Amino acid sequence: MAKTELKQLTDAQLLDRYAAGDEAAFRLIVNRYKDGLYSFLRQFLNRQDLVEDIFQETFLQLFNSRDSFDRNRPLRPWLFTIAANKAKDALRKWQRTSAIPIGSIADSQDLSFDEMLNTLTSDSTIPSEELEKNETALRVGRVIMNMPENLREILILAYFNKFSYKQMAEILSIPIGTVKSRLHTAVGRFSKDWKSSNGSKESK
Repeated sequence: MAKTELKQLTDAQLLDRYAAGDEAAFRLIVNRYKDGLYSFLRQFLNRQDLVEDIFQETFLQLFNSRDSFDRNRPLRPWLFTIAANKAKDALRKWQRTSAIPIGSIADSQDLSFDEMLNTLTSDSTIPSEELEKNETALRVGRVIMNMPENLREILILAYFNKFSYKQMAEILSIPIGTVKSRLHTAVGRFSKDWKSSNGSKESK
């Protein structure tokens, strides 16, 4: 089957083809989700060595579970479930011996939470290299990185990866009501930390 024809297949069809011996089908699945998954891990972990490890381990688990995966389930939330669980485990091990410096996280502009997120998510065609150079984006990332793990995780899933409440409930193995309340708490915490960091800069 030609590569263009493969691209038109669903995830389940690609997994079936890979199980039948078509290695190109598995490579296409990896290419389909690698950017989003890598971005999620970078935002959540903020450590390149951990990102690389968890990224590889996630697709390795997909490779090992290709025959047992439920073809009726969407693949993307399942992949993020694997990545989130592995990332949390790795982060807990690392944080036992390390601390994340808070530093000076501020911006001279008084931006709202949604405005800051729009800076990062409004134009998906912006190359990642340019996005990384965006000062506000970097500061947003630092604020998020210093939030509690459960709040950081749900914020990244909701605003940067656009998962629905139902999908986030599946990924995190929590009820939808908990997803909503936790996301509300996360947004409030982010807004508070952002304003606090602005105040710290102005007082210097």
